[in-house]
Amino acid sequence: MATRTRPGSAKRGAASAGGGSGSDRRSQLLSIAATLFATRGYAETTVRDIADEAGILSGSLYHHFSSKEAMLDEILRDFLSALRDRFRKIEQDSVDPRAALDELIVASFEAISATPHAVALYQAQVVALARQPGFEYVGEFSREIEKIWLRLLVAGQKAGIFRADVDMNITYRFIRDTVWSSVRWYRPRGKYKPEAIAKQYLHVLYGGLLAS
Repeated sequence: MATRTRPGSAKRGAASAGGGSGSDRRSQLLSIAATLFATRGYAETTVRDIADEAGILSGSLYHHFSSKEAMLDEILRDFLSALRDRFRKIEQDSVDPRAALDELIVASFEAISATPHAVALYQAQVVALARQPGFEYVGEFSREIEKIWLRLLVAGQKAGIFRADVDMNITYRFIRDTVWSSVRWYRPRGKYKPEAIAKQYLHVLYGGLLAS
């Protein structure tokens, strides 16, 4: 994966030098920005909107981030790198493709529960951002994640665990879209825990995917 300078990286270094309180403030501002980007839309949200929600002046926001784009970059990069690393570890530790698929789906719902606004933002922006200069990594992360899932699905098919007459490229897209689109209705503080929803999804999925 190509390395590039992140938007606002110089500003981040300066802000981090202020100690733990500066880091906490950054996290708070990113959380506010993610919420507004996801609920109002990235283009429709202004720096002033974020500052108003945080109870600070717009100029104060620039002590932490160089631009609105820098905030979007950090939200998405942190979300995607954490998700990729979680999926990668599941693949590395797996001894059984079905158990690994279980873990991938549970991990996906846990990510939706923990970072719903980052997930919604990614869902809304992924196609446009993948073509935008400076955000090429969005497409790179997406392809890397897809390969992890496909390797496990194909391994399960070759082992006779999953049906041989199912196209795994289509299967992956079906799982991806049904799981991640749940961010539109899932409420982290609602009655369903991530593990419970994952169990129901897996029950429906395996009704059509298992060889026997």
